[in-house]
Amino acid sequence: MTDINEAETSTHDLLNQATEWLQYARGLTELLAELVHESDTVDCNRMAMGLEAISALTRLGVRCTAEAHARLTWERAGRA
Repeated sequence: MTDINEAETSTHDLLNQATEWLQYARGLTELLAELVHESDTVDCNRMAMGLEAISALTRLGVRCTAEAHARLTWERAGRA
């Protein structure tokens, strides 16, 4: 993954990165849900780590989306 602050990262690339991060978060959410449904006991520490990972992945996706939105706004303002 490229750093979202790089000037050469296109808006399209940022949106692709956002989609990728959010798909990872969705996959991890589904995995944790399956584990909870199939398990007799839940390891709270591992569940907390999984939820923190989902939060981090979601945060990265939202950050990429926000950066792409800001770039689109600047591009439109520059054309006006």
